[in-house]
Amino acid sequence: MNRSERGEGAYERRWWDKLSVIGVLALAAGVVVRLITRGLDSWPSAVIGAALMSVWIVFLVRRRRRNDARDTGADAEDVPAMERRILKGGQPPRDPERRREMAALVDSRQHRLRRNRWWALPLLAVIFFGTSVLAFVSGSVTAGSLTLALAVAFVGWLTWYNFRFDRRLTQMRHRLRT
Repeated sequence: MNRSERGEGAYERRWWDKLSVIGVLALAAGVVVRLITRGLDSWPSAVIGAALMSVWIVFLVRRRRRNDARDTGADAEDVPAMERRILKGGQPPRDPERRREMAALVDSRQHRLRRNRWWALPLLAVIFFGTSVLAFVSGSVTAGSLTLALAVAFVGWLTWYNFRFDRRLTQMRHRLRT
């Protein structure tokens, strides 16, 4: 459907939002990683394993978009563009129907983001830092140091990204109300 058929308030769809592109990129990344870790001789199993992984990723992305579309009343193909607008801090749409859809997406995302934060972030910290402690206890200072550095970097990034995304959702909610 082209832009003139979709109306003035249409979201801009990008080529990388297509499920086929996501599947091909997941396939390529999976094959490369498997070939690097297992060697070039294992290319048949790398292709088969990466193909199964890419099908699974496309299924999960499609299911999430379908659920978001059901929750918001929007078209499933519009969900990635709405997310982009929220993350970039863009202006809310002028069309009242599009504003309602975006408000529903913001509420849905914020509920999902906050629902399990109280236990998920501490559990991830315990897992990552616990791995580091176990490495130190077993006498491997190198492995303990590397896992500690990874734990600090990953848990720090995850916490920062979670609160940043929550802040962006809150900002968009305020923009939608005005």
